[in-house]
Amino acid sequence: MSLPTSVRVREVGPRDGFQNEPEVIATEDKIKLIDLLGATGLERLEVTSFVRADVIPQLADAAEVLERISVPDDVAVTVLIPNERGFDNALAHRERFSEINCFMSASESHNKANVNRSVEESLAGLERVIARGVAEGLRAEAVISVSFGCPYEGHVPPERVFSIAERLAAAGAAEIGFGDTTGMANPAQVGAFFEAAAQRLGNDVELTAHFHNTRGQGLANVYAALQAGCASFESSFGELGGCPVPAGATGNIATEDLVSMLHEMNIATGIDLEKLLVAARAARDVLGRPLGSHTLVAGPVEWNDAA
Repeated sequence: MSLPTSVRVREVGPRDGFQNEPEVIATEDKIKLIDLLGATGLERLEVTSFVRADVIPQLADAAEVLERISVPDDVAVTVLIPNERGFDNALAHRERFSEINCFMSASESHNKANVNRSVEESLAGLERVIARGVAEGLRAEAVISVSFGCPYEGHVPPERVFSIAERLAAAGAAEIGFGDTTGMANPAQVGAFFEAAAQRLGNDVELTAHFHNTRGQGLANVYAALQAGCASFESSFGELGGCPVPAGATGNIATEDLVSMLHEMNIATGIDLEKLLVAARAARDVLGRPLGSHTLVAGPVEWNDAA
């Protein structure tokens, strides 16, 4: 068995995490937390989304956040783009980001519940957004939600997911993310899925895993994806974020848990775990509640070589 020697991590907490909080986080706090994340060595950082303020009021300050954050130049700043109107709004701040992230669901029921569109309507819209993004010199990623199972429809055929991925890649997406949106995946399923995805989509598209820890299997699924050759992951500091279905679901896998595990396995990330924990503690303080991250509670592994 051969595992990747290094992986790429995109931190999505400032968008995926903040938008799922019941209260609106102050803009100043968002900027502080994003700047802390930018100082950790992360290569990729999703900071906000240009969505309608009446739909997601937690991200109504997207433009201000994007303009005021101060992260190193070598950090690829990503914004989530829901549709062409969102892309138009983001373009007013084009110099502040280098990547766009688009999303849709693999099942009709989840896509309808999430964005009130059919799969085909969303796919056609994202093809236009991605093509426009590439024309603007932006790198495009597309995440396919419920790739491993839908809370409404159950099993989602991988063939359906791969067909969507092929169209998004043909539109210009350099990266395809596969989301375990409600934590239904298991390691055996994940391993087979990523082996098949690599065969189907080839080497020209970066394949990314986006796992949720809904049922405590997030890191086990990461390991299965690693075994299948996946070397790109999305995660959220403090285990923030998640999906409101099912009720009581936890968030995304915690970035600090992911990084801790990878480093213990001698897989490089370029991320300073101690600085990442500083950011997670700051998020905990801002939110005023315990977070789901295990490493935030237990701390990094410390080896006593004299024992």
